[in-house]
Amino acid sequence: MSQVTLFLVLNATLETIYMVLIASLIAITVGLPLGILLYTSRKGNILAHPMIYQSLATIVNITRSIPFIILMISLIPFTRFIVGSAIGTTAAIVPLSVCAMPFISRIVENALLEIPKGLIEAAVAMGATPKQIIFKVLIPEALPSIINGLTLTIVSLVGYSAMAGAVGGGGLGDVAVRYGYQRFDVNIMLITIAIMVVLVQSIQYLGDKTAKWVAHGRH
Repeated sequence: MSQVTLFLVLNATLETIYMVLIASLIAITVGLPLGILLYTSRKGNILAHPMIYQSLATIVNITRSIPFIILMISLIPFTRFIVGSAIGTTAAIVPLSVCAMPFISRIVENALLEIPKGLIEAAVAMGATPKQIIFKVLIPEALPSIINGLTLTIVSLVGYSAMAGAVGGGGLGDVAVRYGYQRFDVNIMLITIAIMVVLVQSIQYLGDKTAKWVAHGRH
């Protein structure tokens, strides 16, 4: 591998990590409280409000149903407004974040739904406030499942980042298309695929270990 190729691949790898890391942090920051609100506003739950739940659920379902490439194109005006450009690595973070938010919110909601109702009823009977129930019962109990779900979402973002790169977002997808596919360089294609596999395996490994460590800490 030439020095130029090595530089391209290394730079593209760092761009992909940057995109996925920042997009994940943004999506978790928004998706986690949104998932908690979806759960708590469900009928029969501690902050039940059917209108709020239905409105949020509809928005989440609509966003989840839009293919990433279409979402990315439709968000171009919003992306340009936020970062000043619709092309580049930083610009790609916007659609990646928006794409991941609804998935994370549903993951959190489903993880909370697995918690036995009796546990929550016991907390209510002991006089716990909704805030105490959320932070001392719901989140600790559901945390291993939430981490597993977040891991799957971040792995998906690695694939989406490659798709974003193929249409001007930079990263490994950009290198694979411009220097691998368009120039018929099989080596570049194989190298980018190998790096993507390593990234995915590393994220999955860290996610699994973290979930097991959290679950072990609860017992």
